[in-house]
Amino acid sequence: MSSPAQPTGSQPAAAVAAPVVRSFAEFLESTPPDTVETVTGLWEYNQAGHPYLNTPEISLHCEDERCNGVRVFRSETSSVYLRSDFEYEYVTYVCRNCSKKHKTFLLLVLKSTNRVQKLGEFPPFGPPVPARVITLVGSDRELFLKGRRAELRGLGIGAFAYYRRVVEDKKGAIIEEIGKVAKRLGASPETLALFAEAQAETQFSKAIDKIKAAIPQSLLINGHNPLNLLHSALSENLHNGTDEKCLELATSIRFDRTCGAHGNRA
Repeated sequence: MSSPAQPTGSQPAAAVAAPVVRSFAEFLESTPPDTVETVTGLWEYNQAGHPYLNTPEISLHCEDERCNGVRVFRSETSSVYLRSDFEYEYVTYVCRNCSKKHKTFLLLVLKSTNRVQKLGEFPPFGPPVPARVITLVGSDRELFLKGRRAELRGLGIGAFAYYRRVVEDKKGAIIEEIGKVAKRLGASPETLALFAEAQAETQFSKAIDKIKAAIPQSLLINGHNPLNLLHSALSENLHNGTDEKCLELATSIRFDRTCGAHGNRA
């Protein structure tokens, strides 16, 4: 006796995973501007029955010298009543540890759908840049930070252009820092002389050739010379690359710079 016929037709589609819904606190902590998300804990009713915006405590990096790390921030904004389903709101936070550093958000709140858009924040969004890197970029600090903000927002072409400008301006300083590491590790006078020559070289490729055998092992990135990686990324044609490709290159440029300042601890 033949087996029962199997049903024909298309198979059921695989179940689509539901999007992860984050808390409002997580949204404030880690979402870049121009982003809209559905969140939990966005608003609730007070005892009088009026809807108001929640202002949960959040964890942010505090740059005050007494903190210099992640600290809890509390809201300084009094109760924000939501009188409609579509409202613009400012919310200001202050560090609970030092009571000096503030963070202000501009939000678009869509109450009926539990959606919120971060229109902006000050100080600007983004993880802290190591002080060693800021010292290295020197007068190009603002260009570097603009590139960092562009990278965090996924603006690859802008980030690449800013980072390339900084590296071209500071290639001598980058080589000098690598030479300092080589000196601390006991490099010979002849090797240190090569670093001095490379630092004065106007062409990046020639500078790399002078010191390619003298790069300390502790500064190699997965076995590769960080200067070679930088030069390779900088040699890409900005006008022919997609935004996604430029974002990938921009990230690699920043990573290589950070490794140049910190060794392999980036």
